[in-house]
Amino acid sequence: MKRTLLLFLILFNCLLGFSQTTVSTPQMLFTALSSASPGDIIYVMEGTYNFTSKFSINRNGVNGNLISLLPHPDNISRPLFDFSSMAESSSNRAITLSANYWHIKGLDVFGAGDNGLFISGSNNLIEFCSFSECKDSGLQMGNGAANNTVLNCDSYNNADSLVENADGFACKLDAGTGNKFIGCRAWQNLDDGWDGYLRGADNITTTYENCWAFRNGYLKNGTIGGGDGNGFKTGGSDDKLLKHNAIYKNCIAAGNVFDGFDHNSNRGNVEIYNCSAYSNGRNISFSSTNIASSLTIKNSVSLSGGSNDSYNATATDITNNGWQNGLVTNSADFESLDITELMTAPRKVDGSLPDVNFMRLTVGSDLIDAGIDVGLPFNGAAPDLGYLETGTLGINNILVNGSFVNYPNPFSTETNVVFNLKQSSQLSVSVYNLMGVKILDFDKKDLAAGNNSFVLKRNELSSGNYLLVLMDNEGQSNSKLITVK
Repeated sequence: MKRTLLLFLILFNCLLGFSQTTVSTPQMLFTALSSASPGDIIYVMEGTYNFTSKFSINRNGVNGNLISLLPHPDNISRPLFDFSSMAESSSNRAITLSANYWHIKGLDVFGAGDNGLFISGSNNLIEFCSFSECKDSGLQMGNGAANNTVLNCDSYNNADSLVENADGFACKLDAGTGNKFIGCRAWQNLDDGWDGYLRGADNITTTYENCWAFRNGYLKNGTIGGGDGNGFKTGGSDDKLLKHNAIYKNCIAAGNVFDGFDHNSNRGNVEIYNCSAYSNGRNISFSSTNIASSLTIKNSVSLSGGSNDSYNATATDITNNGWQNGLVTNSADFESLDITELMTAPRKVDGSLPDVNFMRLTVGSDLIDAGIDVGLPFNGAAPDLGYLETGTLGINNILVNGSFVNYPNPFSTETNVVFNLKQSSQLSVSVYNLMGVKILDFDKKDLAAGNNSFVLKRNELSSGNYLLVLMDNEGQSNSKLITVK
């Protein structure tokens, strides 16, 4: 089935004038990158690729016709890009993406002399990749990079030899606005899980959805390093004046050495919705010096922080949280407080986050239905508190024709979406462009357990690449849509 569909896609793209290239060596990859054009696909065969030098991606795709760098559909294991033979140096960023409109998926980047991936381009999608043991941040955005989406990626065990630097992810310094992190995990990075420190940019906005930051500030061997050790560093700047607006939805900060959600002189607007903070040095820290412009916290929980939380800002809107309205959040509210679940549970086949019991509310917890509607999906009379909504609804283990949610794909008029539900669910269906902007939203459907299907018509969608998102209260599954005339 997979090979038949691959042959169909190759023939279809050839008719459209797009090329598909398969690479199995670094030199083949360099050659393919140097000639890539909008709509082209570069497939990477499985195996270890040992790089002795960094490389750049600088040929642009266009809106509607991204250039794709993907694992070959026949692969059993993931391609590993190994840069560990490169010397540690700020000039040794492993991969530099200065181009626009790329889709990079399914690659493991290891051992870079600086960043594993540095993005200065815009409107790119980085999906289901990992960045580990790099000598600076695993993935960093700068030089005006804007409107990029990082989806279902991991960054871990990044540290420099001076034992004081290297974040998991960093949208910082002179980055642009509109960047998003969705479904990403950052753990055991020497410095921060996410770093938003600014120098050269101001008043930008970054969004974090369903992201987990845990045990940052620790080295790979488990000892504490010399870095800051925050989960989410919202901002900060040399002059203490710059604004990095940040929006957090359904995020976890757990077991980080210093702060879970960190102010660090950020003068911007920070919004925290349905988030969970547990066992950080301080779970939520917004100080009264160099004060933030505004701070909104709703439907969130904070448990077992090493110091008392602080919620200072010029304007605050802090309501319906686990420490308000007579609520007391304690260990009895949760099925598990084992942070190791966040790291050891494997991602699902589509790259989405694993199902874990960590900070899942127990039956009877008074944190259930204790929230307020903030525009996120919920089950019951009102939203629950924390990152995970309770209930029996779920799209766990969606089964679809091989690894494809819809067929045919590409399609010109309509495509069939086929899946199998383990249990009855209320399902929402949405279509996003690859920059994370919702294009279409359909009415929720009550579906029975077992095989289900529906027809998705192209309607107003212009030719291009999109994400089809099936979502309920416990998770989501994503698939790429390609529409053509």
